[in-house]
Amino acid sequence: MVKLNFPEGKFKIYKSPDGVFIFDLVRKKQILLTPEEWVRQHLINYLNVEKNYPLSLMKLEMQLNINNLKRRPDLVVYSKQGNPIFIGECKAPNIGISQDVFEQIAQYNIALKVPYLLVTNGMNHYQCKVDHQSNKITFLQEIPSYDEL
Repeated sequence: MVKLNFPEGKFKIYKSPDGVFIFDLVRKKQILLTPEEWVRQHLINYLNVEKNYPLSLMKLEMQLNINNLKRRPDLVVYSKQGNPIFIGECKAPNIGISQDVFEQIAQYNIALKVPYLLVTNGMNHYQCKVDHQSNKITFLQEIPSYDEL
């Protein structure tokens, strides 16, 4: 797998006849190691180790119903009170972060109404704060720590 624009993490990677797998600390099981999963696991590790996001308050690929369509954001982080406060959307490193990716995460946020959004392909990260009262989006220089959410 390619080196990403995240700090190095300690990942448990397994090879089997069925493919290469990575142990997911959130779901607590082995997951097929795709390029997108590589990015997601790096994001999870970074949020947990560097930004103090509790693994227990992360949910991966939760199902949302948006306009009668089933959608699954890559990562949703919850407050200690159980409210969603952060959505992360991951793409493979070879996929550019386009307007379509921003529209995808904006659709998720129609349902969840979180104040923080992040899109990443492991090389480039874009994070923003959403003010739902004024309908303004402010891009942030870095990913906020959990205590700042």
